[in-house]
Amino acid sequence: MLIVMKKGTDEKNINAVIDAIEKRGYTARPIPGGDRVSIGILHNAGSVDRAHFSGLNGVKEVIPVTKPYKLVSREFKQENTHVRVGDAVFGNASLPVIAGPCAVENETQVLTIAESVKKAGAQLFRGGAFKPRTSPYSFQGLGEKGLQLLAKVRQETGLPVVTEAMDVENFTLVEEYADIVQIGTRNMQNFSLLKRAGQSTRPVLLKRGLSATLQEWLMAAEYIMEEGNENIILCERGIRTFVRHSRNTLDLSVVPAAKKETHLPIIVDPSHAAGIRDQVIPLACACAALCADGVMIEVHNHPEEALSDGAQSLHPDQFSVLMSKMNAIHAIIKE
Repeated sequence: MLIVMKKGTDEKNINAVIDAIEKRGYTARPIPGGDRVSIGILHNAGSVDRAHFSGLNGVKEVIPVTKPYKLVSREFKQENTHVRVGDAVFGNASLPVIAGPCAVENETQVLTIAESVKKAGAQLFRGGAFKPRTSPYSFQGLGEKGLQLLAKVRQETGLPVVTEAMDVENFTLVEEYADIVQIGTRNMQNFSLLKRAGQSTRPVLLKRGLSATLQEWLMAAEYIMEEGNENIILCERGIRTFVRHSRNTLDLSVVPAAKKETHLPIIVDPSHAAGIRDQVIPLACACAALCADGVMIEVHNHPEEALSDGAQSLHPDQFSVLMSKMNAIHAIIKE
């Protein structure tokens, strides 16, 4: 249930509605809007009688919420959520680009790549310090040393950094270094991790699971927001299908579908979807044409020597060309 207050309603009437909700054993969640406040009713076991609240002072209307996810839905909040990190804003019709290697390998590698992607126009730097790999014999990341190198990237270049937290145990450590904490595809339904992310003051980048439906993905985001963290960025990164021409299938149709269902920004990671370098550029251009709220691209200065996902990583000069193309496409679409 969503209670929409009249424009200009004072704090006294808003608090009276909150008190009325909580006296009935529900949880009240105020949601500031553009020119009025709405109040969501959470943790109700069954239906809520709208008559209990429709006659209260300052109440404009009481709207039933039909979705299983509440806080992340358009029914609860119609305006787009803007997530600001450094100079980038996700959700305001701009196209922030996150770029960097799959894994942090050494200082020279990350600083070289960071300088090149910043010069090309990237606004954030990505790099994995902890790497959840399919094979236990693959490179697992540098751990805290990798986080320290990411901090050096931010210090030297000014680029905010995005990196993944694999579990509850290492979340606090990652949180200390990262500007955005990523929840990877394999952890999309790790509910303990989602709840911990919801208690964080850092924005969270939530990747779609390998076979997750849109509803399952949004329910995962609901876990985060229900704990209090409203700075969530959704990331489509391809889902598992029967195809063999790419690693995964990039579901571009989920972007407009998600934008109808949720106020959260949604970005796209064509690198992990494709798994093949020559597919990344056209897919990234499609993301720009689709009005995605951002793009994440893997870039490596020596991809043939990369310890992780070199086959899908662009060379710096390829990334520079791609940035020009995406910016040109996005400029046309915005008009």
